[in-house]
Amino acid sequence: MDANTKALKAKVMLWTDVSYHDMEEISKMQSIPDLESALCSVFGVHLPEPKREVLLEMYVQTVLFCRERNFKKEQTSALLSIIKSIHEANIETPLDNIEQCFKYCKDLILCHSVRRPPFSINLFSSEEVGSILQYIHNSYLRHYKLYKYIFTTQLRLDLSLNYSETPDQEEPTMEDSSAPDDENLNEKETESAPTTDSPPPTQEASIEEPEGTTLGLKSELKALIEKEVREQMVLVSGQLDQRMKDIADQHNSALASPLPNHWGKK
Repeated sequence: MDANTKALKAKVMLWTDVSYHDMEEISKMQSIPDLESALCSVFGVHLPEPKREVLLEMYVQTVLFCRERNFKKEQTSALLSIIKSIHEANIETPLDNIEQCFKYCKDLILCHSVRRPPFSINLFSSEEVGSILQYIHNSYLRHYKLYKYIFTTQLRLDLSLNYSETPDQEEPTMEDSSAPDDENLNEKETESAPTTDSPPPTQEASIEEPEGTTLGLKSELKALIEKEVREQMVLVSGQLDQRMKDIADQHNSALASPLPNHWGKK
């Protein structure tokens, strides 16, 4: 899907969120409770608390901003739909997608500030676009992690370590391979040498020493693995923190850069 088709799809989607009749009803509401009730009916907000309260607060503040700027009904309708679309893009995934959300926000605003039928319409002026971008950044993008935390499923990573018992598996093999030799040796000694009262030499001492050594090696191996895992986790955590810092810096620089001047083009 190319950029023009995506922009057309976005525009069609936006204009079906709030109808003219809905905007008439919203415009009549002056108190906050009445405005929340109207917006709840228009957007079909049927969520448990605190999601319902947070979502209605987002829509109410958008309507109040449009009233302060003396926006027309169609401008208020479009901005409500833009806010709704950005929020839905944000909560699609619990992963960090602030760059994609900000780019999507700019595309939607440009789609309603440049006259290029049938893909865009000049609904907002250049001054209004600047104030809208500033409002969206201060009211939503700055707190987008909070919205993501409230509306998305939280992921939890459980890390477990399983140590393979390789030394224990090798020991029976050694014993099995040496067992026939010991039995043959004992049989040969029995046949060649007379029976005496002296007890035969036992191999318990020689067996116990390798077991103790093996346990020591296993403990050292386990400690070494745990140390390596801790170091890797610290390294990955540092890399993630640095990545988040880089994204925040890119976001701030992108907000500081002005939008392309398309208002003179047709």
